[in-house]
Amino acid sequence: MIILGIILIVIGLLVGVPILTTIGIILLVIGLILLVLGSIGRAVGGRRHWY
Repeated sequence: MIILGIILIVIGLLVGVPILTTIGIILLVIGLILLVLGSIGRAVGGRRHWY
């Protein structure tokens, strides 16, 4: 999700489509939140680990 967010941000900036940049930022933030929650050992979405 983090990688997809970064890709959408780059494409949005290169093409000049602000909605892609916005969606990319949202996905990046959600991915980082899930990464932090998973790394501290909290179960995310009913799973303890995401592989």
